[in-house]
Amino acid sequence: MTTSLTAWARDRIARLQATEGFRRAAGAFPLTRPVARRQARALFDLCAGFVYSQVLLAVVRLRLPERLMAGPRSTAALALELEMPEPATERLLVAAASLRLLALRGQDAGGRTLYGLGSLGAALIDNPGVTAMIEHHGLLYDDLRDPVGLLRGETAQTALANYWPYAKGAGEGAATPDGYSALMAVSQQFVAEEVLGSYPLRRHRHLLDVGGGSGAFIMAAGAQAPDLRLTLFDLPSVANIAREALAASPVAGRCNVVGGDFTADELPSGADVVSLVRVLHDHEDDVALVLLRAIRQALPQGGTLVVAEPMAGTRGAEPVGGAYFGFYFLAMGGGRARTPERIKQMLSDAGFSRTRLLRGRMPMVARVMVAQ
Repeated sequence: MTTSLTAWARDRIARLQATEGFRRAAGAFPLTRPVARRQARALFDLCAGFVYSQVLLAVVRLRLPERLMAGPRSTAALALELEMPEPATERLLVAAASLRLLALRGQDAGGRTLYGLGSLGAALIDNPGVTAMIEHHGLLYDDLRDPVGLLRGETAQTALANYWPYAKGAGEGAATPDGYSALMAVSQQFVAEEVLGSYPLRRHRHLLDVGGGSGAFIMAAGAQAPDLRLTLFDLPSVANIAREALAASPVAGRCNVVGGDFTADELPSGADVVSLVRVLHDHEDDVALVLLRAIRQALPQGGTLVVAEPMAGTRGAEPVGGAYFGFYFLAMGGGRARTPERIKQMLSDAGFSRTRLLRGRMPMVARVMVAQ
């Protein structure tokens, strides 16, 4: 009763806030004015979010953080280096500074404003996974031009569905687009650090990485555990990419690559630990359950499954699962971010009896759950 009463009260307050009279009064009253201003700013940021993202894209493409690593520069100096008109350069620098990608750093001897690295711009340095994803979002933004049409299923085909080989159950017939392997490799690096920091694999003898892409995670796992045998399983077209990448890696002598489709083929046996790194959320519940049951069948008694992906409802990162991945998977044609509770239930339905959600350093990037 308490929960429903609380929900009722919050709904009443929200509907009251929707009235013009309340907004006018809240903005005028000294005690509520700060709250009204924060709400207005938050709503404006939602409206302006695409503009902010394009400022970020321009900063990445022009490599402004790297150019400022040696120290602050003036607008004129950067305009010359970027081969851009000085007024346009100034416009970009002001925009980037307002978003903390850059920062004002005083003036030079001639009185010209200097710009240096901002706190968020510094995070882009030597971070190819993030910059690759920023470039990749051009596909997503193109797919979201008509969000209502996408929600109603009126969009015949999307760029993301064409990009990912496994989208919409494409299976082996899907093409592997240019840049796919590079994006998978660099974006998996920071996820691998999170996973292996939460659950070291040295205790195991043989890892099967299902949906392992170009092999970035399995290479990181092999580097952490020198005695670990390695097997990667993915669609044949993707497995070909992984086979080539792994043949030139330090783990080549103890790694096997198997191509197949888990909805039609048995998974390789013999591993005592299986990893699903950003795989489960790519699929709807029925397909995900098929995958989990196949893994349970491939594992020996007491074998371990490691599920690692961003999860819905993560405290402090609620928009990541609810908004970002919700619409990313909509454009991709399937999949969903799930809460830890939902994943635990699916694991139980697949035959796993014990599950643990592990603590991690950066849960927004990925949360790690292990099951036996």
